[in-house]
Amino acid sequence: MKRRVWDIVEVAKPGDVASRTFDIAILALIFLNVIAVIIGSIHEVEQRLGGFLSVFETVSVFVFTLEYLARMWACTMDDKYSNPFSGRLRLALSPMAIVDLLAILPFYLPFIGVDLRSLRVLRLLRIVRVAKVGRYYSSLTLIRKVFRARKEELILTSAMMGLLLVVSSSLLYYCENGAQPDTFSSIPATMWWAVATLTTVGYGDIYPVTLLGKLCASVIAILGIGMFALPTGIIGAGFVEAVQKTKSEPARCPHCGKLIE
Repeated sequence: MKRRVWDIVEVAKPGDVASRTFDIAILALIFLNVIAVIIGSIHEVEQRLGGFLSVFETVSVFVFTLEYLARMWACTMDDKYSNPFSGRLRLALSPMAIVDLLAILPFYLPFIGVDLRSLRVLRLLRIVRVAKVGRYYSSLTLIRKVFRARKEELILTSAMMGLLLVVSSSLLYYCENGAQPDTFSSIPATMWWAVATLTTVGYGDIYPVTLLGKLCASVIAILGIGMFALPTGIIGAGFVEAVQKTKSEPARCPHCGKLIE
C-alpha cells in the first residue's frame, strides 16, 4: 500500500491513470487557491463571499495537509529516502517539501497562538501554493538547471550591478545634494533614483537639476542599459544550451532507465 501511495503522490508515470488524475486534481486546486487569494483581496468580494472563501481555504488546507503527510509517510519506498528517519528529514528539507509546508503553514499558525492580524505579511505565504506547480512541470526543472549552471556568471554580473548602483548613487548624491538637499538627502535615498535610472524605468519623481548631475545621470543611464541586460543574455544563452543538450540526449525508459533505440 505504501508503494502505491508513493507512486500516486509523485509525478505520474506513463499509463498510471490514478496518479495522473491525482496530479490534475492537485494542480486544479492550486490554481483555484491562487484565484481565491486574488479575488479575496477585493473588499466587495470578501464581504459577499467571505464565508465561502473561508470554507474553501479550510478544505484546500485539509487536502494539502493529507498530501504532505502521505508523501512523508510513503517516501521510504524511494531509495533516496529509504531510511525512516534521515530519509524523511532529507525529504522535509528539500525545496519542494518546504514549499508544501509553507503552503499550509498560515492556516495552522493561529492554533499555536500566532495572531495573523499582527503578522499579516504571513498570510502572503498562501500564494506560495502556486510554487507547488513546479513539481509537475519539467520545464521548471530546466529553469533551475540553467540558474545552477550559470550561477558564477550571474553572481559576477550581480556584483557588478551592485557596484554600479553604489557608485552611481554616490556620484549623484555629491552632485545634487547641494541643490536638492531634501530629495537627495543621503546615498541610500539616492539609490531609489539610481535603481529607476539603471533599469530604464525612470519614474520621474526624482531627477537631477544641476549640469554636472545631468551629465552624470546621462552616462549612468547608458551604462545601465548594457549592464542590466547582461543577466538576460546569460540566462537566454543558458536556456538555448540546455534545450539543445536535452534534444541531443538519447531517450531513456522512465521505468528501467535503459536507452531506447
